[in-house]
Amino acid sequence: MNPHTTALVLIEFQNDFTTPGGVFHDAVKDVMHASDMLANTATTVQQARQLGVKIIHLPIQFAEGYPELTTRDYGILKGVADGSAFRSGSWGADISEALSREAADILVEGKRGLDGFATTGLDLVLRNNGIQNLVVAGFLTNCCVEGTVRSGYEKGYNVVTLTDCTATFTDEQQHAAENFTLPMFSQTLQHTAFLKALSAP
Repeated sequence: MNPHTTALVLIEFQNDFTTPGGVFHDAVKDVMHASDMLANTATTVQQARQLGVKIIHLPIQFAEGYPELTTRDYGILKGVADGSAFRSGSWGADISEALSREAADILVEGKRGLDGFATTGLDLVLRNNGIQNLVVAGFLTNCCVEGTVRSGYEKGYNVVTLTDCTATFTDEQQHAAENFTLPMFSQTLQHTAFLKALSAP
């Protein structure tokens, strides 16, 4: 895999997921710890960046009162609003300090829903940087990761999901996504296999 045509897209590595005290941390911490996904991702970011991979941070955030969201009585976005998660300017919406950030990294703003392409300039950023390989990590495996992977696949990218750099609410959901859903739209790899493919001669 040519690192110079590869982007690592980091979905919602924000305190409300990654860090004790975050709104959804208790809900995802068991799956996170089971695979050590935060440490795996930090290692992957560091090594992939050194090899020339473009690092893209893709957080989600909302204005006070969640005016961007339709009022609904069901679903994950209702849970976000009810929990006051990912509020713009809040600690919970900040990108986790567990991941290193450098000046050459790209921050793609505007994510307001489940598909990382839908309300952002992600596709434009990828195309402007000559990206062919879209490698995805983050939260939630069966929600925003899956939504973004589906779109990337349909847009013609060579899509990889880093299964041990993703997490969701339960082991059952994680395993279902890894084994049944994500392979329909992406190659599912562990981070070590991805790094090995990048540095292969």
